[in-house]
Amino acid sequence: MSELRISLAAARVNVGLTQEDVAKKMKVSKNTIVNWEKGKIKIKPAQLYYLCTIYNISTDNIEV
Repeated sequence: MSELRISLAAARVNVGLTQEDVAKKMKVSKNTIVNWEKGKIKIKPAQLYYLCTIYNISTDNIEV
């Protein structure tokens, strides 16, 4: 059985955060969050790990 994978945007919404909330926690611009979610810019592994801690999800279950 394959594991459930979730998008960055869905993971954010699941924990009730806005893009602005996440941007403040990550100390990046809201546009950076938008671009990560749209796949326009690649997220660095350390940033992905921190995002996953905010979203309370494993990096194995996130779709990037």
